[in-house]
Amino acid sequence: MRIEQLTVRLRVRSSWEAVELGMALVRRHAAAIWKPWLWLTLPVFALLNTGAWLIDQFWLAALLMWWLKPAFDRIPLYVVSRAVFGSVPGTAETLRTQKAWGWKSVRQLLTWRRFSPVRSLYLPIDLLEGVDGDRLRQRRGVLGGQAYGTAVLLTLICLHFEAALVVGAVVAVLAYLPTGLMPDSVQDALKLVSETPPAWMKLCWNALLWAAASVVEPFFIGAGFGLYLNRRTQIEAWDVEIVFRQLRARLAASAPVLLAVMLLAGMAGPLRAQERDTPPQAHARSDQKAETRATPPTLPRVFGEQRVDEASFRKAADQAYRDPLLDRTQTRSTWERRNPDDRKKEEEKDRDLPPLLAGLGAVLAFIGEWGLWLIVGALAVALLATMRYWLPWMRGGRRRDAVPDDAVATEALALPEALPDDIATVARRLWREGRPRHALALLYRASVDSMSARADLVLPPGATEAECLRASRRMPQAEDRNVFARMVRTWQYAAYAQRLPEEGEFDALVSELELRYGWTA
Repeated sequence: MRIEQLTVRLRVRSSWEAVELGMALVRRHAAAIWKPWLWLTLPVFALLNTGAWLIDQFWLAALLMWWLKPAFDRIPLYVVSRAVFGSVPGTAETLRTQKAWGWKSVRQLLTWRRFSPVRSLYLPIDLLEGVDGDRLRQRRGVLGGQAYGTAVLLTLICLHFEAALVVGAVVAVLAYLPTGLMPDSVQDALKLVSETPPAWMKLCWNALLWAAASVVEPFFIGAGFGLYLNRRTQIEAWDVEIVFRQLRARLAASAPVLLAVMLLAGMAGPLRAQERDTPPQAHARSDQKAETRATPPTLPRVFGEQRVDEASFRKAADQAYRDPLLDRTQTRSTWERRNPDDRKKEEEKDRDLPPLLAGLGAVLAFIGEWGLWLIVGALAVALLATMRYWLPWMRGGRRRDAVPDDAVATEALALPEALPDDIATVARRLWREGRPRHALALLYRASVDSMSARADLVLPPGATEAECLRASRRMPQAEDRNVFARMVRTWQYAAYAQRLPEEGEFDALVSELELRYGWTA
C-alpha cells in the first residue's frame, strides 16, 4: 500500500474523530459516490417494485431492498478507498469494479454477516485486504479492538437517522396536505392506511425508504472506513512510517553532497607530529592540567558569590519530609464495635426471623434511614408544581394581565343568540355602516346553521372551520356545498389574514347565499 500518496493527514485520532474523517471524505467526493449509487440502485428498485406490483406484495420489495444494502455498500467503499490515495474513480469504473470484485463477498454479506453490527468497520477488511480464512479472522480481531464499540454505536445512530428521515417526510406531507383532502376523522385515516392503502401509497412508502437509505448509507460506510484507517494508523504506525519515508527520500537526494563534504573534511584535517623527547603519558597529563587551569568554575557564575546556608537548607528539607503528602505511612481512625461477636449474633437472629417480618424490618429501616430525604424530595416536587401560584406572590403580587389591543374588536363581534329574520338585509346594512367583519361573521353563523339543518346534524360547541367544512360534505346538493365552502374561505381570509372581499364580491356572495339557503324576510 502506497501510504505516501495519502491525501489525508495521518495521525492517531480518537474513534469519533475517525468517524468524522470518513464522513468528510464522503462529503468531498459526493458526486463520485452518488452517481454510481443511483445507476445501480434505481434499476434494482424499479425491477423489485414492478414485480411487487404484479403480485401485490409491496412489502417484499421493501424487504429485499433493505436486505441488499451490503451489496450496494461496495460502491461508496470503492470510491473513498481510491480517493484517499488521490485517485477518484469515475462512474463507469466504479460500476465495472463491482463485477471484478466477485460475488463471494456478496454471498457472505447477504447471509451470516448480514446482521453484523460492525459491518462498516469489517467491510474494508473483507474487500480491500484480500485475505480469508484464519487470516481474515485474525485481522478482524486485531483491527476491531477498541473501535468495536464505536462501530456498534455508529450502526445504531445511522439506523435512527434513517428512521428520522422517514418520519420527518411523513410528517411534512401531512403538514402541507390541504385540509379538504384529509378524512373526516383520525380513525378513518388510520383505517385507510392500515387496511386498504392504495398501490400508489405503497409505492411512495417504498420510495421513501429507499431515499432515506440512499442518503444515510454512504455516510455509514465512509465513517466505518475512517475507523479502519485510524486503527491501521494506531497499530502499524503509518504516520511514523510516512515520516521515515520522507526522511529517506530527502537523504537519498542529498547523499552525494554529504559524501563530498565528508571526504573534503577528512582530507583538510591537520596532522600533528608527536614530540620526540616527551613520553605519551606526560603529554596527556600536561594537556589535562592545562585544560583544568583554563576552565574557570561555573558555580559562582550561576549562583553568584553567595553560598548556601547549610543549616537553613537542612531545616527546610526536614520540614518538607515531614509533609504528610510525602509520608508513605498514614494513620486512620475508625469506629469498631467493642464486642464484634454481638453483631454476628444479631445477624444470626435476623436470619431466623420469618420472611414477612424480615421484609417489614427492611422497609422500616429504609424509611428510618431515607425517610427525611424522601420528605424533602416530595416537598421540592410540590413546590415546583405549584410555583406558578406562589412565585408571583413572592415577587410582590400578581401582575394584572395586559389587555390585548384587539380585545374590544373581538368583543364587538359577539352576535345575539337569535339570528335576524332577514339575514341578507342586516348583513348589507352592516357592510354599508363600515363594519365588514360583523357582516361576514353574521353570514358565517347563518351559513353554519343552514348547513347543519340541511345536513341533518348537530355540531359540537366551538366547532372549527375545518370541522364545519367536513360536515358540509353531507349536504346532498353540490351547489350548497360549494357556496358554503366559499363562505368559509371568505370568513377565514377576513378573520385571520385581514383580507376583506371587494364590495362586488360581497354582494355576489350574499345574493348566492340568499338564493341557495332561502334567506327571506
